Amino acid sequence: MKTKLLFLITFLSFALNFAQTRISGKVTYKNRGVGEVNVTLKNTYDGATTDSNGNFSFETSEKGSRVLVFTHPKYIDVEKPIVIENQEVSVNAELKEQINEIDAVVVSAGSIEASDKKRSTTLLTPIDIYTTAGAEGQITSALTYLPGVQKVGETEGLFIRGGTGTESKIFMDGSLINNYFSNSVPGIAGRDRFNTSLFKGNVFSSGGYSALYGQALSGALMLESVDLPDQSSYDFGVSPIFLNAGFQRLGDNKNYSYGASLGYSNLKLMQEIFNFNTNFSEAPQSVNSDLNFRFKTKSGGFFKYYGKYDSNRMAVETPSLEPENYDQSLVKLKGKNTYHNLSFKQKFGKYLLNAGASYSYNQSDLDFSTQKDEIQTGSTKLLNDGNYINFKTVLERKINKISALRGGFELNSTSEKLNFNDFVTKNYKDLISSAFAETDLGFSNQLSAKIGVRAEHSSYLGKSNIAPRLALAYRLAKDWTTSFAYGIFYQNPESRYINGPANLDFQKSQHYIFQVQRTTEGRSLRFEAFYKKYDDLLKVKNLQYIDGQNQFVQTADNNSGFGYAKGLELFWRDKKTFDNIDYWISYSFLDSKRDFMNYPMSLKPNFASEHTLSAVAKRFVPEWKTGFNISYTYAKGRPYYDIATQDVNGEQKYFVRHEGKLKDYNALNFSLNYLPNLGKKDSKTFTVLVLSVTNILGSKNVYGYNFSMDGSRSSAVIPPVNTFVFVGAFISFGVDKTQDAINNNL
Repeated sequence: MKTKLLFLITFLSFALNFAQTRISGKVTYKNRGVGEVNVTLKNTYDGATTDSNGNFSFETSEKGSRVLVFTHPKYIDVEKPIVIENQEVSVNAELKEQINEIDAVVVSAGSIEASDKKRSTTLLTPIDIYTTAGAEGQITSALTYLPGVQKVGETEGLFIRGGTGTESKIFMDGSLINNYFSNSVPGIAGRDRFNTSLFKGNVFSSGGYSALYGQALSGALMLESVDLPDQSSYDFGVSPIFLNAGFQRLGDNKNYSYGASLGYSNLKLMQEIFNFNTNFSEAPQSVNSDLNFRFKTKSGGFFKYYGKYDSNRMAVETPSLEPENYDQSLVKLKGKNTYHNLSFKQKFGKYLLNAGASYSYNQSDLDFSTQKDEIQTGSTKLLNDGNYINFKTVLERKINKISALRGGFELNSTSEKLNFNDFVTKNYKDLISSAFAETDLGFSNQLSAKIGVRAEHSSYLGKSNIAPRLALAYRLAKDWTTSFAYGIFYQNPESRYINGPANLDFQKSQHYIFQVQRTTEGRSLRFEAFYKKYDDLLKVKNLQYIDGQNQFVQTADNNSGFGYAKGLELFWRDKKTFDNIDYWISYSFLDSKRDFMNYPMSLKPNFASEHTLSAVAKRFVPEWKTGFNISYTYAKGRPYYDIATQDVNGEQKYFVRHEGKLKDYNALNFSLNYLPNLGKKDSKTFTVLVLSVTNILGSKNVYGYNFSMDGSRSSAVIPPVNTFVFVGAFISFGVDKTQDAINNNL
């Protein structure tokens, strides 16, 4: 009995010793311990996880030659062969970083991306745009609530960091959109021609943008159109301002789709209801239609086509600044525009081809006249016709998960005709040929770079340029990154001012941008500092006075202009702190001066505000099926100038006759969206009812001043209406968008 007991004790002791072989060690990366590394014996369940210092220890009953595996999502897997006997095994491992597209730091200085949520810095999706109070569903209006974009109400365009509205360009699927804004009259800004729902995402660059794009001194907006719809649908919209309808038809095999829409708008009814500041003798009205088709080829290619036509008209009467000559000045507008965009994308092994072409035609017919004792006295016509063709192709090759090389070329053809009362006529033609190359270099998950170069040649100027671009990004800590961008940017002088012979060159700007950003789940903090230097800016001279309008036809004179812009920007967005509330705050400080156009000296631009503050907040209440949206914008008063001419020794010279500062800009806006079908199962009708109030407090904002010929009288340039109320209904048939509305927190 004792022998059996002794044998049992000996066996248990042997088994216990067999199971208690200890394996320990340390895992490091660049001589620093790494926590949360899984350490396991291959093909077994034995293992452990490293502590914060990288140490691990576990016991195993396995014997013989084995493989120890070290795994962590951010590092390359390491395998170490070991021999397990009866003594303790000590194994150390040095890890190498796993290059990962999601974890890699992204160059984001100067840009805000909304086309790829994994790599975006700040999102401004179509839902964001529609639910930003005061944006009126327009992409460019929503961008004014982001840092770097000035609030300029009297003319269209993106005024970015001390640049004019024409110093920014807008692209659709890589192709330039000429005449993105509708035709308008002086003092009233044109609207976006393109429906926000046409685009699935955007990248907005307020400086230092990619070498794939050019001809913009300040910034670029790259729009990405939608692909195939999920299913066929019919849409209908109605309000006191407009009426529109459209459809999208998806093929049975879901490899193609086509659609069309038709719309009409007229502001006459709202003019009767509200007290408009602007006297529209003919209310603004427009007709628009579009057509699209998209299809996938059997080889994996994807074609997208979009075509649009619109026409608009209006007439405005303003009190005379020369009462001894006439009582009223009148301007009538007839405009029409068509735009076509065709793009193609396909992969060829490791290569991706993107090719696109666009064509647009724009006509603006302005008729200036005066009125004395209710009798029209004279007419001056200004007719502009323009044809624009853009072609671009880009070939890209992925080097690894976070590195790529791309290059291509672009052709941009312009043909414009102008007729000014048969006194000035022009036939302007230019072909800008461009070639570009760019590489994304991912050195590690902490460091990446973007290096590019763009070369252009203008047939009209007869000159060429080369523009290098460079951007770097480095991850300071888990959630903190920093970026730096530098670039040279060229742009032709604006063709509207080329009304006679002049020896001109490219306008030039240099961008220096430094950014620090912290991004966590649901929150984003962004700080950016920038400096821009302008050279060879356009200077103009007066060609002829437009009777009764206190305006001149100006023509290009030379490229002797210059300037600078520098500033600081802050952006904070938070979707996490408060339940069902998404809000953001942006602040911009801008110090800018330039000597260009008819400025007689270096002056602060009349479109640049020193301080701009915006706040946007949105809350969706599921129980009420309603989203509430509010926004506020403050801008320090911009400078204004009355620039006149005088004859000095037979030469025309400009001088500042009057100058001052406008009152500060303030606007509080409110909107709500009600979804009556929300929560209804199997609903095939999706309805959104919208109410929005722009400038709800009725602040009397001023955009500038017009002056009489002798400067003794002036009139304020103000919005067409101080407070505007919009109500409308949007109905979709055939598609249940309820879940989308919930997911996007409409």
